[in-house]
Amino acid sequence: MSGRFVSFLTRSSLRNAAFFGKIQCSQNLLAAPRALSTSPAASEGLPDSIKRVGESMAFPDERPGKIYAFNWCLNGDGVTPLKASAFRITKPLDLKLASLAEPKKSPLSVKAADAKKMPEAGTPEMSFETFDEVNQRTRNMLSLSDHLYCPEGHVPGTRTAVRVITNSAKLAPDLLAYLERAPRKEPPESLPITVYAFEGTEDSFAGYAIEEVEVEIPSTEAEPAWVLDDEPEPEMEAKSFASVVVVGQKLDIKLIVAGMELSKTALAEDEEKREAKKESSD
Repeated sequence: MSGRFVSFLTRSSLRNAAFFGKIQCSQNLLAAPRALSTSPAASEGLPDSIKRVGESMAFPDERPGKIYAFNWCLNGDGVTPLKASAFRITKPLDLKLASLAEPKKSPLSVKAADAKKMPEAGTPEMSFETFDEVNQRTRNMLSLSDHLYCPEGHVPGTRTAVRVITNSAKLAPDLLAYLERAPRKEPPESLPITVYAFEGTEDSFAGYAIEEVEVEIPSTEAEPAWVLDDEPEPEMEAKSFASVVVVGQKLDIKLIVAGMELSKTALAEDEEKREAKKESSD
């Protein structure tokens, strides 16, 4: 009986000793200077292929302005943030994360510029070739910008979603104040209207284009646990998307709003035509 009692005390005292020993060990580790793994003593005898070089890094290496999902989304929109500084702005707090000033007035009412200043591609005023050339050049310049600011929201009075991709720190807060707040989708996806607005070039340009593409109809069924070779092809449907391009030494929000308004109307007209065609075929 006494032996069992002594054994219990021994185990208990050992646990206490181990516990306090861990504390003492932790304190010693905190107090002692850290030996770099690249020092000769630490790496002696190890092959070069497995020696640690440089500092360790957490993965994914994300931070405000460098979110992989959003960067991939911008890449789908034709802009690659090469400087790893692209801010998705959907609410006032996002302005602070991007180190931007708050708008002086919110919501902001903006009178659109004259529609003549925002021609549509494919009309006598502007060819598709001209628009495509300037559009691609603008995307390239945005990709090389030090910072990108991307306000998102609905065109006021509608549920038509817009994303603006711009390098203008001054314009972004006003655009957020103009747009109506929309639900923030995760992961982010391309929106019906994309505005490419580049500031700081001697060239001036404004125009928009409507493009109809085939997109996959979202399935209402649960995702299968595996995919078979004989899986049916996904159903597709036609959808229209708008691209607005505004370039200049100093950007005018009225011109950008005109592009949004015209694009919103054109998208609605296209949708009505598709619905009418579908009803007539039925």
